[in-house]
Amino acid sequence: MAKSTLSFVCQNCGAAYNRWQGKCEACGEWNTLAEEDPTGSVPVSIRSRRKGRTFKLESLAGKTQDAPRLSSGMTELDRVTGGGFVRGSVLLVGGDPGIGKSTLLTQATSMMARAGHRTVYISGEEAIAQVRLRADRLGLADAPVQLAAETSVEDIVSTLSEGTVPRLIVIDSIQTMWTDTVESAPGTVTQVRASAQALIRFAKRSGAAIILVGHVTKDGQIAGPRVVEHMVDAVLSFEGEGSQQFRILRAVKNRFGPTDEIGVFEMTGLGLREVSNPSELFLSERDLGTPGTAVFAGIEGTRPVLVELQALVAPTSLGTPRRAVVGWDPSRLSMVLAVLEAHCGVKLSGHDVYLNVAGGLRIQEPAADLAAAAALVSSLVNAPLPTDAVYFGEISLSGAVRPVAQTASRLKEAAKLGFGRAVLPESARGEVGGDAGLALNTVGGLTTLVAEIAARGSARGNREREPVEKNATAARFRRPDG
Repeated sequence: MAKSTLSFVCQNCGAAYNRWQGKCEACGEWNTLAEEDPTGSVPVSIRSRRKGRTFKLESLAGKTQDAPRLSSGMTELDRVTGGGFVRGSVLLVGGDPGIGKSTLLTQATSMMARAGHRTVYISGEEAIAQVRLRADRLGLADAPVQLAAETSVEDIVSTLSEGTVPRLIVIDSIQTMWTDTVESAPGTVTQVRASAQALIRFAKRSGAAIILVGHVTKDGQIAGPRVVEHMVDAVLSFEGEGSQQFRILRAVKNRFGPTDEIGVFEMTGLGLREVSNPSELFLSERDLGTPGTAVFAGIEGTRPVLVELQALVAPTSLGTPRRAVVGWDPSRLSMVLAVLEAHCGVKLSGHDVYLNVAGGLRIQEPAADLAAAAALVSSLVNAPLPTDAVYFGEISLSGAVRPVAQTASRLKEAAKLGFGRAVLPESARGEVGGDAGLALNTVGGLTTLVAEIAARGSARGNREREPVEKNATAARFRRPDG
């Protein structure tokens, strides 16, 4: 009889080792290796050998049909998924605890159920009474959603196979599911992989759309093996700060749609409210006339989004100045600071720098370089930027301002929200033409923008010092008797 071999699998990334060790060399995490039996991870029927069958090979040329989609009833959710749920597709939704994943999916299943589709919500973490309490709080208790509190994958598949196939199935969450085909505890890498594979096979065979809810780690990554992300058709990330009411649904992977679209929601007492105009929401609480704030005209997928960038530059007493950024790439901030100091003479080595994207939005495109640089210089020289101006442009290492895509869409959104001018790369003027709808201030290099802001700061300083000097002169020549 062959001796059974054991392997040690990392519960964070899924890497396997022949012996135990404290640190996983693949992901760098400590104390994440757990002993598992790899021989029990595959059913005997699959391990048995059989003769291969031949199949027909097709050519690239031929007629194709668009995948039929089913609308969820929520415009923002349909935007991120690419127009709705595809039959037989499997989606993985991840997010921080308490961010609103269960609330979002409860609303989606309720809307689809009210439209006449069979929807099933299976919870492995909550009892049926808890799910009903949430639906009652959201005003969705009358929706004909079928509920269950079950964790056995075999029982779930057997139950859902009876009668009419559901159009949408929610599994909350995949870490609580377990299958008889493997001998591991629920939540381990082997159980998560096997459970997900069984549910994916059911979705492809029956044509039902399945949404898997996944836990996230402290770094914001979906817990469990990365192979689960490769197995599913789409991976959606639900982002947001717990202290703010804004929530962002972003597509990380999507086989049936774009991966650069976002959906914006607002958390209210009655659940998540869709935000059709995110720019107006992000700019609703602007600090007008405050130094260190600039409005960035960005693009998220096909939607232009205007958001406020806030910067604070303060003298430091530490040997190494602090560099803190929220909502933007820290490496990008370091590059902008280096260009400002090397080519524009802006000395920031003795200052702490803080940069924040208002509203909880995470910016990924390099077009925010120009707005970030303007906000930093504005805070340093204590000069407010024009309140009716938007900024966008990519900064190169030589200090030049490079053009970005979809300039016309950015300017159109800015004009619609009442902005009167735009600071943009010089080479983008020909792309826009003369019908931009607002005044264009083009800059070819970062030095031009820094000089304009510095001049504004000097003029403001002279105006502030003038009354002080007049009062001091009057006091100096005032007679003792008044």
